[in-house]
Amino acid sequence: MTEVRQATVPDATALELSRAFAELGVATVYEASGREGLIDIPLIPLLPDRRVAGPALTVLCGQGDNLMVHAVMERVYPGAVLVLTMPEPEPVALVGELLAIQAKVRGAAALLVDAAVRDVDELRAMDLPVWTRFIRVRGATKDKIGQLEVPVTVGGARVAPGDIVVLDDDGAVVVARNRAEAVLEAARARAEREARMRERLKFGELSFDIHGLRQVVEGQR
Repeated sequence: MTEVRQATVPDATALELSRAFAELGVATVYEASGREGLIDIPLIPLLPDRRVAGPALTVLCGQGDNLMVHAVMERVYPGAVLVLTMPEPEPVALVGELLAIQAKVRGAAALLVDAAVRDVDELRAMDLPVWTRFIRVRGATKDKIGQLEVPVTVGGARVAPGDIVVLDDDGAVVVARNRAEAVLEAARARAEREARMRERLKFGELSFDIHGLRQVVEGQR
């Protein structure tokens, strides 16, 4: 039998970092991280116009099975991003309304599902941010024991428990916990540079010139 226990809840610093990353968004964090951690899969945000970030609570399900999604619900803590995956992506619904209610009640910040969800109208109505690879009705089995709180790979990115997952309409990126402070500092600096750039562009300057790209093009002639 799989041991049942509470998740290791991240410290307050991890949750504070998550809030800061959410404000900056996926594209800025991805670029500031050195273009690392991109979760490079097509994701459907059930609630558009949301920016969310939080420590990852990872679930590796058996293929086509959501037994471990049921098991993880007692480990959910406020601010967690549940990352649900299987050995191979498959359009099987790992989450529907009843599981989402449990995640919502326990304070999950969001769900990232590298599989399918269903009961979409109900999920949207409960105001729980969900990003999913597929929307499908096909149900999962409940008899394959997987793993909880282990490193998983989603869209080519390694996601370990406690790493910070950032989600918005652009998709998702993961920041390793041991790099979070440095990446946040770089992301804030990038956001400030872009704010200054935005003002210059509004006054008619061209990025072609600001970035020195004219010399690149004309130097090739």
